[in-house]
Amino acid sequence: MNEVLEKSTILVVDDSSDNLSLISGLLKDLYRLKVANNGEKAIKIAQADKKPDLILLDVMMPGLSGYEVCQALKADPSTRDIPIIFLTAMTGADDEKKGFELGGSDYITKPISPPIVLARVKTQLQNKAAADFLRDQNAYLEKEVSERTKEVMAIQDVTILSMASLAETRDSDTGNHIRRTQYYVLALANSLQAHPRFSEYLTERNVRMLFKSAPLHDIGKVGIPDRILLKPGKLDPDEFEIMKTHTTLGRDALANAEKSLGIDVEFLKMAKEIAYSHQEKWDGSGYPEGIGGDDIPISARLMAVADVYDALISRRIYKDGMPHEKACGIILEGGGSHFDPDMVDAFMKIHEEFKEIAQRYADGDSDLEQKVKYIGQAKT
Repeated sequence: MNEVLEKSTILVVDDSSDNLSLISGLLKDLYRLKVANNGEKAIKIAQADKKPDLILLDVMMPGLSGYEVCQALKADPSTRDIPIIFLTAMTGADDEKKGFELGGSDYITKPISPPIVLARVKTQLQNKAAADFLRDQNAYLEKEVSERTKEVMAIQDVTILSMASLAETRDSDTGNHIRRTQYYVLALANSLQAHPRFSEYLTERNVRMLFKSAPLHDIGKVGIPDRILLKPGKLDPDEFEIMKTHTTLGRDALANAEKSLGIDVEFLKMAKEIAYSHQEKWDGSGYPEGIGGDDIPISARLMAVADVYDALISRRIYKDGMPHEKACGIILEGGGSHFDPDMVDAFMKIHEEFKEIAQRYADGDSDLEQKVKYIGQAKT
C-alpha cells in the first residue's frame, strides 16, 4: 500500500504562492505534485488524461471559489471520484458543512498542522486506493459475468436449435420452418405487447423467452414412427391418433430434461407449454386435452397462428404452398374457432411482416429434393 501511495499525484490549489510553497514543501518528498493558482486551471488539470489522486483545495480564491471547483468536479463523471480536502482559513461550522455537502472528503482549517495534513492526506489516499481496487474488481467481475452469460446463452441457443433441427430432419416439412415460425411468434408477440389482455404477460423478458422456446414446438415428432411422420399423403384416423401424441412426447421430453438438471429452467416452461398445447383450438376442438379459450397458454396460442400460417404457405411433397392472401383469409376465418380472435386481429395488422419473414427464410427446391430423397430411403 505504501508503494501505491508514494506514486500518488496530488493537486494543490491555492491563489497564494506562499501557501503553495508551504504545502508543496510538506508533500514533495512523498508524492508527485501538481499546482494551480486558480479554480479554472485546477479544473483543467483535474480533467486531463493523467488525473490526480487527491486534490487539496483552497476555498477563497478570485474567480471560481473552491466550493464552485468542487461542485464542477463532482458533476463530471471523469473526476467525481477524486477525493477533495478543503484547506481553508474559513473556520465556521456552516462553511465546513457546505464543504462536505458539496462532496468534500475532508476539511482542514488554516493555519495548518503539518502532521495533521500528512495524516489526513495519507488516509484519503488509502481510502481512494481501496475504492479504486473495489471498482476495478467489480468491473472485472461484471465483465466476467457478462462473458459467461453470453457463453451460456450461446450454448443454450445452439442446443435448442440442434434439438429442433433433429426433429425437422425426420419431418417432411421444409428446412426453414423452425426459423420462420420463430420470427412469426416474435412479430406477433411484439404487436400484442400493448394489448390489455396480453401486456402483463408479454414483457420484454418473456418475449425473448418465447423467441428462444418457439423452435421446440415440434420436438416430440422425433418419437413418431417414420411410416406416419413421412407419409406423403393424408393420415388415416389411427395414424392421426399416433401423430397427435407428438405434443405429449415433446412436453415429456423437455420435462425429463429439466428434471435431470434438478432445477426449474425458465425458458423450458414456455417450451413445454408450446410443445404440449400449440395444437389446441380456441373453441376446444384441438388436442391433446381439448381445452379452449384462455385456458390455452398464451405462448401456445401465439405458436398456433404461426404454425398454421407456415403450414398453409409452405410447399410440401404432397401439396403446393398456398398464396399469402389465401392463407390470411383462412387465418381470419379461424378467429374465434381455431385461434384467439385478438391474436387474429393482430395478425391481420402485421400480415405483411409475416410475408416478409416467409420470403426472407424461404426454402429452395434443393431443400424439398432432399426431403424426397430422405423419404424414399426411409421406405426402402
